Amino acid sequence: MTAQQLKNSILQMAVQGKLVPQDPNDEPASVLLERIRAEKERLIKEKKIKREKNPSIIFKGADNTPYEKIGDEVHPLDTPFDIPESWEWIRFKDLVDYSMGKTPPRKETEYWRNGTIPWVSIADLVADGTVTTTKECVNNFAAENTFKGKISKVGTLLMSFKLTVGKVSVLGIDAFHNEAIISIYPFVDPDRITTMFLFATLPLLSQSGDTKSAIKGNTLNSDSLDALLIPLPPIMEQKRIFDKLHELTTPLLTYGAAEQKVTDLNANFPEALKKSILQEAVQGKLVPQDPSNEPAEALLERVRAEKQRLIKEGKIKKDKHESVIFRRDNSHYEKLDGVERCIDDELPFEIPENWYWCRLKSIVNVVSARRVHQSDWRSEGVPFYRAREIGKLADMGSVDNELFITEALYTEFSSSGVPHPGDLMVTAVGTLGKTYIVKDSDRFYYKDASVICFENFGKINPAYLKLLMYSPYMEEQIKQNSAGTTVGTITIVKANEYLIPLPPLMEQQRIVDQAERLQIHIDKL
Repeated sequence: MTAQQLKNSILQMAVQGKLVPQDPNDEPASVLLERIRAEKERLIKEKKIKREKNPSIIFKGADNTPYEKIGDEVHPLDTPFDIPESWEWIRFKDLVDYSMGKTPPRKETEYWRNGTIPWVSIADLVADGTVTTTKECVNNFAAENTFKGKISKVGTLLMSFKLTVGKVSVLGIDAFHNEAIISIYPFVDPDRITTMFLFATLPLLSQSGDTKSAIKGNTLNSDSLDALLIPLPPIMEQKRIFDKLHELTTPLLTYGAAEQKVTDLNANFPEALKKSILQEAVQGKLVPQDPSNEPAEALLERVRAEKQRLIKEGKIKKDKHESVIFRRDNSHYEKLDGVERCIDDELPFEIPENWYWCRLKSIVNVVSARRVHQSDWRSEGVPFYRAREIGKLADMGSVDNELFITEALYTEFSSSGVPHPGDLMVTAVGTLGKTYIVKDSDRFYYKDASVICFENFGKINPAYLKLLMYSPYMEEQIKQNSAGTTVGTITIVKANEYLIPLPPLMEQQRIVDQAERLQIHIDKL
């Protein structure tokens, strides 16, 4: 049972007279009903409220069942449940006077400019609580011309009856309110007992009204509000019911909080589990190490040799600040610009003996595209991807692209670098780090700065690199390196400095295979 279901069950017991015991010494509700009718008649005579054309009178017949007289017609009252002998049924319009609010013209600033008088919308209502602040205020001009000075006072009971039906609050301030809310004034309300009884029970009782469907929810009109059937307990039992419901508030809130935690856990568990697996993967804990595998140090040496070859051929630029990370005396050092320094404090976790730490620039060439001006965009040709398209490719493997460049421009750019199979395209603005592995069949160009390319010249397993980019470790590194910017951005300079845990090449594939197998199971949760 959900917290709301439990609350509704308790409220149902309350309005059926099953929550607290009846006291034979209580003045019966029939006496209260007569006082209510007398007070309503007095207000009619004083012309404070209008007399109805066909008033309703509910009474018990000789057979002790309820009947309703409307005009000259009498018929049995169709009640939703039985109530105790000392209770009575009453229509909402006969129990309370109520008034609807208004919204001053939105486009006319003279109603809202420099407003200081609180104006309550449904969003301001505090479920089962007190309204002390509002998001908007109106001014004296609105008070005089729209509301005619009729403000709802502190202590007034409010209820929404449009879109969100039955949300109740008590005013802790004098305020106006909009037309989706009513102010409720019981005709007879000793010590505000009936107000608090309605405060506690209307969230349930209002749901039995004849609601109409609206664009954003359900709506009660004035006729359906008038017709709401209210089970009326003796005044002292009303107080006992409210006191008991108030007593149960804390346990219900505790139950609701626990339920929300379980709901959040269930909703977030698959993603949390996935992230945990990725973190285990990049720490060398997902699959066992194989001592027969070539260590990552040997792989890194081959990558460095390949990089030097490409530099000599002029295919990539020489790194002015080449980084070399190495172990010595059970510590890690980095040699940069001829200077060695210990980097143990930069390393976030231990990795296996046959793994290696390196900078991203040591294993891939991080580049961006040549500038493509908007005037060069076309409706057909070679696909041109921005961060949003790369993000969709990363998530779904395909994208309905709307931008292209000409074959001639693509050919021109091919000489200075276009994505190749095994390269990784990474979103560098907006949602950072979404990663797409370029396929053999891919043929596209991309937007400079908003997307960066990891040219995988060292033939590192691209699936491992993508897995690494989605790990909590890398997400945090990306976050920290983009902090302080107006818009989150991955720059080439920052990306080059990412610290990468590099497994042996054979282990990279085992990690990828195991992660994919586990993902299949997670998707079934």
